[in-house]
This record gives sequence, C-alpha cells and structure tokens, in this order.
Amino acid sequence: MLTIHCPCCGVTAEETEFHAHGEAHLKRFGPGSSEDEFEGYLFMRKNPKGVHFERWRHQYGCGKWFHVARCTMTLEVFGSYSAQTTEPPQEIMDIIHDRRPDTAAGPAR
Repeated sequence: MLTIHCPCCGVTAEETEFHAHGEAHLKRFGPGSSEDEFEGYLFMRKNPKGVHFERWRHQYGCGKWFHVARCTMTLEVFGSYSAQTTEPPQEIMDIIHDRRPDTAAGPAR
C-alpha cells in the first residue's frame, strides 16, 4: 500500500484516503484545437514502467488536487507537490535522480 503526503493540508496517510486521477502535466486542448490534438488529450496516456507523475485528490481530507511522483514497478513514492505547478520541483527531480540514476524522468509532455 502507498503512503502519500498531501502537500495542501500536510496529512500523510494510506492511499485509501486519496484517489488517483491519471497522468499529470498534460497539455489540455479545447475549442479551436484540431481533432488529433483533442483525441490525444482525451485518450492517449502513458503507462510507463518506472517513474510516473500522477494527479491525485485528497478525497477524504481537504479535497484538493496535487501531483505525486512514484515508481510504478516498486510503488516507491518520491514526493508530492502542488497541482498548480507546470513541472515537478527540482528537489523531487533530484530525489528521483539519486534513487534511479538510470532514469531520465520528466513530465510526460
């Protein structure tokens, strides 16, 4: 089971208190976009083996959205950070690089 820290309210709890909502850092396409761009936004998601950046919501707590960096193979959580950021903070990228030096981790898009 994952242990996740909510950066919004400071609570650290088991994953059952939170809800995963898919890949983080997606570029959203709306009115005026091409059909291919909109289709890519709606349906095309990465499902990597290794480091992944995901959107989570503190479902049974503050209700706020945030991002989590974790490894999909080992379930190791590298850190969490505000959903209002456009890319992972450097300190989380440093943690990932220290623990997984062979990984070129970064946001999906």
